[in-house]
Amino acid sequence: MSDTWFDHRTYRHTDWTVQRLVDLKRRRGLTVSLVIPARDEQATVGGIVSRVRADLMERAPLLDEIVVMDSDSTDDTGRVAREAGAVVHRVVDVRPDLGHRRGKGEAMWKSQFVTSGDVIAFLDADLVEWGPHFVSALLGPLLTEPGVRLVKGFYDRLLDLPGGGRVSHEGGRVTELVARPTLALRWPALSGVVQPLSGEWAIRRDLFAQLSVPSGYGVELAVLVDTHLRCGVDAIAQVDLGRRAHRHQSLRGLGAMATELLAIADRRSGIDHGAEVPIRWFDTADEQGRPRTGTVGIVERPPAVGVGPERPRVLGGAVGR
Repeated sequence: MSDTWFDHRTYRHTDWTVQRLVDLKRRRGLTVSLVIPARDEQATVGGIVSRVRADLMERAPLLDEIVVMDSDSTDDTGRVAREAGAVVHRVVDVRPDLGHRRGKGEAMWKSQFVTSGDVIAFLDADLVEWGPHFVSALLGPLLTEPGVRLVKGFYDRLLDLPGGGRVSHEGGRVTELVARPTLALRWPALSGVVQPLSGEWAIRRDLFAQLSVPSGYGVELAVLVDTHLRCGVDAIAQVDLGRRAHRHQSLRGLGAMATELLAIADRRSGIDHGAEVPIRWFDTADEQGRPRTGTVGIVERPPAVGVGPERPRVLGGAVGR
């Protein structure tokens, strides 16, 4: 494994000031959309939107729009985000002619139909320790290096422990146990990517529109691998964002995520498991130790560039207006 890519495509968030990025953006003539996919995140999404809007739209015109994709929330995520200053779209209402699927990737894929930026940056909605540089720093390589098409953020993940304690370097369990080993074995050129599953990343719109997008958690791995296969590893950069904290999933939830990631990687290696993959887990509360079964969906949306205009809906035999 060569360290060449890591050495010349790894940056720190302190490499650029916001004002320098604004100047570069103006000089390049680019526009930037921030997309925040969210589901039941009323506790955190408002603070994220208001802080990013204040720092990167009002104080410095780095972002042209902030869009929250409300993915089947049952709480007040949409209202809170709207009151904080975001444009909010319910995922189910975006291109209803294309149907609706649950999942983070679905929200990201559909965001292409309701945003206009030349660059699309993504930010998770459940962050509790972060800063506006989680957005601005992602734009640095895209604004300074014409050959860069995708930028991944990475950070020191904080793992929440019982009693309120935290231990650094122990977060990102699926990343370390599944994602990075898979990349090292199948696409070793990507083994220097610190956080392949990071929810903080930015991509040029024209590239994202050409990629197949998994509807679920496999979106980050798929975009990374497909960018490498399509454009080469030098089209990818990464930025150290410092520290990051958010809520962590249960072990069972991580098992389903790991299964999805492996299936997505298999598909890109020529092994297709179909639209659903069976999973099995054991409930420790079951005294008989019987396994439980379920499925994980591995559905992918086609490249947006090939999706035609919205088809008019027919209501009562007539074209809806």
